Amino acid sequence: MSALVRMRLAGFLRTGRALAPLLAGLITLGTLYGGGRAQPAEAYGVSAVVLFPVLAWQTKILLDVEPDVQRRLAQVTVGVARERSAGLLAAAVAALVTVAVALLFPWLVGGVSGPVDPGDRSIPVGLALGLWAHLLVVPAAVALGALASRASVGGAGYGVAVLALGGVGAVVFGLTGSVAPWLAPPIMAAARTTAGDAAALTLLALSGWALAWSAAVVGGYLWRRRAQG
Repeated sequence: MSALVRMRLAGFLRTGRALAPLLAGLITLGTLYGGGRAQPAEAYGVSAVVLFPVLAWQTKILLDVEPDVQRRLAQVTVGVARERSAGLLAAAVAALVTVAVALLFPWLVGGVSGPVDPGDRSIPVGLALGLWAHLLVVPAAVALGALASRASVGGAGYGVAVLALGGVGAVVFGLTGSVAPWLAPPIMAAARTTAGDAAALTLLALSGWALAWSAAVVGGYLWRRRAQG
C-alpha cells in the first residue's frame, strides 16, 4: 500500500496539479496576514478556517489525478480496502505538508507577534493551539475532498457542488451555532477557542466532534465508492 501512496503523491506532484491549491492557500494566507500582526493562537485559528476548503479541494484534485482504469487495476492488485485507504492516506500526507507551510508562512511575512499584554499567551502555547486547530481541520478536509472526488460522485459538477456546500456549510453552521451544529465540522468553534478560553475539556470535545464528523463523511465516501463500483 505504501507504494500506491507514493505513486499517487508522485502523480499529484509531477502533473503540476499540486500548485493550484498551494498557490490558493498562500494567496489567501497572504491576504489574511497582510491586515496586520496578531497573536499566534488567534492568527492560526483563522488560518485553519480558511485552509479548510483549500485542503478539501487539494484532496479532490489528488484523488482525481489517477485515471479510472488505473484505479480499478490498483483495486485488483492490492484489494479494494487498501486502494481506498491509500488514497485517503496520500491526501492526508499532502494536507499535512500544506499545513506545515501554513504554520511557517506567517513568520516569514511578519504576520504574528509575541505576547504584548501580561495576560497574553506565550508563543509556545500559541503555537501548540495553532497546531491543534490545523490538525483538527485535516481529517475533516480530507473526508470532504474524498466525498467530492470523481470516484465518489462521478461528474465534475457534482464534486464542485459537494465542495461548495461543505465549505460554505462549515462556516454557516459554525456561525449560527445552535442550528444543527453537528452538520459541519467544528472549525469555527476551534477558531473561537484558540482566541478565547482554551480549556482542556473543550479541546477534547471539539477534537472528538471533528473525528466523528470526519468518520461519518468518510463512511459516506466509502458507500459512494461501492455504489459507483
